[in-house]
Amino acid sequence: MKIFGDLNSGNCLKVKWVSEAVGLRFTWVDVDIMKGESRTPEFLAMNPAGQVPTVLFDDGRVLAQSNAIIRYFARGSRFIPADDFGAAMMDEWLFWEQYSHEPYIAGCRFQLVYLRRRPEELDPERVRRGYAALDRMDEHLRKTRFLLGESVSLADVALLAYTRLAPEGGFDLSRHAALCRWIGEAEQDLGVASQTA
Repeated sequence: MKIFGDLNSGNCLKVKWVSEAVGLRFTWVDVDIMKGESRTPEFLAMNPAGQVPTVLFDDGRVLAQSNAIIRYFARGSRFIPADDFGAAMMDEWLFWEQYSHEPYIAGCRFQLVYLRRRPEELDPERVRRGYAALDRMDEHLRKTRFLLGESVSLADVALLAYTRLAPEGGFDLSRHAALCRWIGEAEQDLGVASQTA
């Protein structure tokens, strides 16, 4: 299978991490979104939403949306709780990540890294909501090693992808000791090189 993605994107990285962790064989196809490579007629024929990551399976089927992809790739693995309620709690975090975390943390990072804006140009409400997401995670992680307990789940994978890059979006993690501890332990568990803030 082929995974189309941009290695600067947290959404794409989490798909790559899970693929590697569960031992899937794949070919990575770099897509530069800033050059419009996800908007070509060929790419749009495969994924009309024009987004990465996108997976093209050997049989021609296509799957998009990072959390749907990692949920599919990780079935039967250590990353999905065996009990139904645990799996539902994992899904709760996955939905929260896309709705209440990624738009603010990744959105600010996109402004600074991709569009080369200055920190003072960031939308203050977006920054406020980004810190609210980081605060919620830090408070939760003061009580538990990983988001669902003592082992890494897809909830951790999904939220690690952009949380570890939050400083690139102008967020100061120094007041989030539990969150910083979790970042290091989750990176170690996944065999991901540590992100220097």
